[in-house]
Amino acid sequence: MSVGHAMKPMSEAHFAILRRHMVEVIGIQVDLASEELGRAALDERVLAAMRNVPRHRFVPSFLAPLAYQDTPLPIGFDKTISQPFIVALMTDLLGPEPHESILEVGTGLGYQAAVLAELSGRVWSVEIVEELAGQAEANLRQLGCSDVAIRIGDGSRGWREHAPYDRALLTAAAERLPPAILDQIKPRGRIVLPLGPDEAQWLTVVDKGADGQTSVRKLIRVRFSRLETVV
Repeated sequence: MSVGHAMKPMSEAHFAILRRHMVEVIGIQVDLASEELGRAALDERVLAAMRNVPRHRFVPSFLAPLAYQDTPLPIGFDKTISQPFIVALMTDLLGPEPHESILEVGTGLGYQAAVLAELSGRVWSVEIVEELAGQAEANLRQLGCSDVAIRIGDGSRGWREHAPYDRALLTAAAERLPPAILDQIKPRGRIVLPLGPDEAQWLTVVDKGADGQTSVRKLIRVRFSRLETVV
């Protein structure tokens, strides 16, 4: 006979253990994909940021117990929070430095922005869904994360007022790199994004040379929701 009992809610200490485990799983994923990625491990700064940022605060509360599984989770409005491996990998590829300003397109509930804020000077993030932007602002404020600014709008147009940026990260897929975003990146800057049509998206690194010319590297196949634009 089994005895049913109500489980108490998970504590911050429980979540911290799960977060460390999540980072170990990310390490395994990177090792398994090392040939495609051209690296055997991620930057320790990135892994430290992944250990620090409480992902369970950036998902709907009923999904908090699942927050540290290596899987995307729904956040409403047909959007998802990316799987931790992809968040860590994109952050590592972007390579943000403490003095740099970062443009993020697709705030969602603010998790990727919080990770970037751990590693950079300032994050300027654009989100097209007003409700998500409002919740992301609340999530970041509750964590005391003051280095992220959020604007509601069409992310494909970037955020011209604060350009130029050192780097840009897109959390939604574009068939081609939006020209406005390339324009708003400094020479020797970098953009990381999922690029290509739905059936053939590649996680892509675009480096902008000192002369403004771009070089493009495709790494692994991915599946992101489409970048929404306003016509």
